[in-house]
Amino acid sequence: METFKIKGEYIHLNQLIKAIGWVANGAEANAVIDNNTVKVNGEIESRKRNKIRPGDSVEYNKQKISVE
Repeated sequence: METFKIKGEYIHLNQLIKAIGWVANGAEANAVIDNNTVKVNGEIESRKRNKIRPGDSVEYNKQKISVE
């Protein structure tokens, strides 16, 4: 599993999946979240601006990342 280090207290889910390159832009990030294809800590997440904090894991399209 890969890791992604955030600089602040949290990062929004749609910003995270864009920053790690899983999608090309913010609109695509919002679309994949709307399609219920992103999981946070093993659960499908539909909130685009869900706050992802260190210790969380995010999954999309058979890829998984741990946030530090």
